[in-house]
Amino acid sequence: MKLLRFFLLASLLIISAISCKNRESKSSTKEDLIDVKENTKTQNDSQLGGLALYTVRDAMDEDVKSTLKAVAEIGYQNIEAAGYKEGKYYDMTPEDFKMYLQELNLTPISTHQSSVTLENAEIEMAAAKAAGFEYFVVPIPPMGLFNYDNTTNTMSMSGGAENLANILNKLGKKASDAELKLLYHNHDFEFVEDEEGIVPIVYLLENCDPKYVNFQMDLFWVTKAGADPIAYFEKYPGRFKIWHVKDMNEQGKFAPVGKGTIDFAKILASKEKSGMKYYMVEQDMTFTMEPLEAIQVSHDALKTIGFD
Repeated sequence: MKLLRFFLLASLLIISAISCKNRESKSSTKEDLIDVKENTKTQNDSQLGGLALYTVRDAMDEDVKSTLKAVAEIGYQNIEAAGYKEGKYYDMTPEDFKMYLQELNLTPISTHQSSVTLENAEIEMAAAKAAGFEYFVVPIPPMGLFNYDNTTNTMSMSGGAENLANILNKLGKKASDAELKLLYHNHDFEFVEDEEGIVPIVYLLENCDPKYVNFQMDLFWVTKAGADPIAYFEKYPGRFKIWHVKDMNEQGKFAPVGKGTIDFAKILASKEKSGMKYYMVEQDMTFTMEPLEAIQVSHDALKTIGFD
């Protein structure tokens, strides 16, 4: 009998010890989960805005992963690609590119696809979808319509606004079929009357079906053309889904955000009217400053201007 009581008592002690350990383990697990959530929240809260990777294109060519990691560490939340070639993004499959961005808590929002044509659109759009992008951006008049004069450093297009509008409408429908949203990105020449007296951007806004085609407004190039972004927001509300936030110095050259003359705060006040869902910091040339340094300066300025 004594032996039986001994075994019963020992069993109760063992069960009690296991129960306490399980409670401690569950409590610890819960606390760990809270810590993970808090750390994730802090990390996400520190991320702000988007970056057009065209700004760091040389670094991307040298080391894609290290450059993207640096972009994330600076604090950018979203990215816009400009490195599609032969089915890959920066020499990574769309799926691998998407996975690596996820590891860094970077979100793929838009991709510039200058090589798109009516013939290869389905292939390029399938790649964009696989990489996780929401917007498929036509960055220049496609299919050989874009012209650049090295002597005068000026841009123009061939074929006329009507031809471009027809192409964009067709591409827009293809993008919709691929569950993407098509945008056209402007430079300065679209805001200047052509030989027929047509302002291309106006023609596009009035003749491209908003169900299939909308716009990415580059605030630097609009300003360079002497046009008023807000006036376009007022006349064509809801059409400008993404902005390129790019500053201009007193000499009319590219500058880090907040270091130039463009009144972003004034433009930002018309955000809702414009239809802007995302914005991407971009600086085509950084001159004496390293691109990663320039995007840090721009990122630091975003909150002071009012971007979130």
